[in-house]
Amino acid sequence: MSRIGKLPIPVPDGVEVRIDGAHVTVKGPRGTLERSFDPDMEIGQSDGAVSVKRASDEARHRALHGLTRSLIANMVTGVSQGYEKRLEIHGVGYRAEQKGGGVVFSVGYSHTVTVEPPEGIALSVESPTLVKVAGNDKEKVGQMAAEIRAIRPPEPYKGKGIRYVGEYVRRKAGKATATA
Repeated sequence: MSRIGKLPIPVPDGVEVRIDGAHVTVKGPRGTLERSFDPDMEIGQSDGAVSVKRASDEARHRALHGLTRSLIANMVTGVSQGYEKRLEIHGVGYRAEQKGGGVVFSVGYSHTVTVEPPEGIALSVESPTLVKVAGNDKEKVGQMAAEIRAIRPPEPYKGKGIRYVGEYVRRKAGKATATA
């Protein structure tokens, strides 16, 4: 039995969940999210909570059970609180600056890299070395943060690059230390 899938999803005040077969629409103070799920998953709502049941004990249904529950819980959290990821930039001369809705990165290339966010995502530069990605959809926020990090991933010798706040970058000894 899926431990995650069995848990009911509490629906906070101000959030409305509409279930139409396998299609779920969640509406809250921060906006609306909708998604279609596998029709084998039975999604129901009672007593201010949403629950997910599976059709059988097949491996495919067991896998979808916890996934479906987690995705619905992320939708409820997204429209009530939202999600954000912070990225920090390390390196001499590496910086970011806000240009309209997008962000321009100077990270050691011969050119600057401009990033325009997709609909539903907000990018903001809190300081020249700190960028915040915010939005209601956890999947889109994580994808946008990963794409920004991929512009210049942190390298292991000096630690220069773009990384998540709090991310540990394992450092390597350079050539000089290796021969000594």
